Amino acid sequence: MSDINEAVLDELFRTARSHHWFTRQPVEQSTLEAVYDLMKWGPTSMNCCPARIHFCISQQARDRLSALSMDGNKEKIASAPVAAIFANDAAFYDRLPALFPPVPTAREMFANNQTSAQATAMRNGSLQGGYFIIAARALGLGVGPISGFNNAAVDAEFFAGTTLKSNFLCVLGYPDHSRTLPRQARLAFKDACRIL
Repeated sequence: MSDINEAVLDELFRTARSHHWFTRQPVEQSTLEAVYDLMKWGPTSMNCCPARIHFCISQQARDRLSALSMDGNKEKIASAPVAAIFANDAAFYDRLPALFPPVPTAREMFANNQTSAQATAMRNGSLQGGYFIIAARALGLGVGPISGFNNAAVDAEFFAGTTLKSNFLCVLGYPDHSRTLPRQARLAFKDACRIL
């Protein structure tokens, strides 16, 4: 194994937590850009990069999003400095000629097979969401992914007339450690993995 700093591994994984409560310190646009600039280097199949992120920073935008979430998530979204909507572009393949020039027919492979396109967008957009969480942690932000919301309502409210479809939400900011929940259990290697 490489000599990765143990403190870095702790920060990104071992002592990291999901955060849903934050201080009042705002998150600057330059910080969000820096997170994205790290996230974008994570691998996706055929470099398809289907994730699209809408950052709800204004109170009005967060309130609109909060209204479309489950009751337990409404306050988390409304009070966070940033609530991000992670969406997948259903027409991600239109960018493949520029993103994946080694295969000139890559666009048509998906444009002519919407079942494959949808599965590819969901799989790789979710991967990109994971990269975003790690990048945000690396830059000192707390992150709380949320799946309890009405996808169809969010799509109608924020993405009408586009090819974007919501995947998950994520609140982020500088954590209020006084409200951080204890570490929850994880499965052991023997319970989650098989070597074949």
